[in-house]
Amino acid sequence: MLWRKDSKEIRNWVNTSDKTALLVTGARQTGKTTLIRNILEEEGVHFHEINFVEQTEIIDFVIKALQKGSSYFISILPLILNKTIEKGDVIFFDEVQECPDIVTAIKFLVDDNTYRYILSGSLLGVEYKNLRSAPVGYLEIIDMFPMTYEEFIAAFGGGPSIIEKLKSSLSSLSPIDDILHKKLMDLFFLYLVVGGMPQAVDKYVTTKDFMAVSKTHSSIMNLYKMDFTRYEEKDKTLRLKKIYDLIPSELDSKNKRYIFSDIDPNFKYDRYENSFNWLIDAGVAIAVHNAKSPEMPLIANLESNLMKLFLSDVGLLSTCFGPQTQLKILNEDDEINNGSIFENFVAQELYRTNRKLYYSQNKKLGEVDFLIEKDGSVIPIEVKSGKEYTKHKALSSYLSVDNWRMNKAYVLYKGNIKVDGNIVYLPIYMAGLLLLDNVSFPSLNIDLSGI
Repeated sequence: MLWRKDSKEIRNWVNTSDKTALLVTGARQTGKTTLIRNILEEEGVHFHEINFVEQTEIIDFVIKALQKGSSYFISILPLILNKTIEKGDVIFFDEVQECPDIVTAIKFLVDDNTYRYILSGSLLGVEYKNLRSAPVGYLEIIDMFPMTYEEFIAAFGGGPSIIEKLKSSLSSLSPIDDILHKKLMDLFFLYLVVGGMPQAVDKYVTTKDFMAVSKTHSSIMNLYKMDFTRYEEKDKTLRLKKIYDLIPSELDSKNKRYIFSDIDPNFKYDRYENSFNWLIDAGVAIAVHNAKSPEMPLIANLESNLMKLFLSDVGLLSTCFGPQTQLKILNEDDEINNGSIFENFVAQELYRTNRKLYYSQNKKLGEVDFLIEKDGSVIPIEVKSGKEYTKHKALSSYLSVDNWRMNKAYVLYKGNIKVDGNIVYLPIYMAGLLLLDNVSFPSLNIDLSGI
């Protein structure tokens, strides 16, 4: 079983919570169902599963039963499952986007206290928004994503001590052991090709067959496109596919920004905005928006019609670029421009921690790849895939603007940790550690007795 960060939260719910239901969401093929089943089995929990994709004939029964009230639904649940259910058993509803009535009824099912409930579903457009409308206090929600680089390390036998060493080096800004750094860079380039989709990772771990991995990637992307036709209005399906299919070529362009006119020469953003949001909400694309001014809070400076759009998984992107690119990545070929692939990796790692991502483009100063809010200030990040990693004119220009009060910048590259003035050079595989905030809040004692 592949180790996932989300295991701890799910296991904690299984062992402690009887007052809430649990909803695990995420894009298709991110490992939700497998992880839930494995944890329930490992914890010795008696559970019963309904999959609304595989058992479509049940959906009408469930909807009609829920319309008659939660007590009626609970009374006939053994008939729907065709088995005896004991009080306190876990009912696992999978693919709930096919039957969102279950989510909206969860308050009453939890209040009944006969069974416990885990739900799992893909993030699919309007249905996803309906899932989020469940009553507060009755539903714990966990978002799952493709495997992070840390989880990828674990798949190859790397323990928590490796991440602790990286955190320690980041905190002290001291170089990582050269042998460990070399191994982590080799694993990083492997991750760029295999990616973090659990099915693809498992395929590589068991077969070491890169062509089989690529076939897995292609199957996943085809599945996403089938979802476009199933869950979105017919007149918008072709629009979704075109936006999605253009992502690799847009990232391979000089500025990597999504050029809307490539979709339609007469493009109007307000006409397509819902389609972009659909892909982002569905978890198959990651948006990085331009911040017109790199000042806190970044969200107040967001320009929604200027964005970079990345694929949800860097392995999918590598497969889109083809076997020759994959081979050059694995050979760590310095001649290939890995800029878009490196940036996709960084976007993934940052997005897992902070759902809103930003870059900054300024006509006078140039462009920086990412902006993050950390320790109470904005920090610019440049991603460098080649040898000329010390050339970062835009980064230096941003640091020189007094009004922005930037006292530090990061360059993510292939080398080890080093510091040059207020620019910190970090191995690119440390991207996922950058948003560990060191801000601590003061203790406040407020006396209201005299009011």
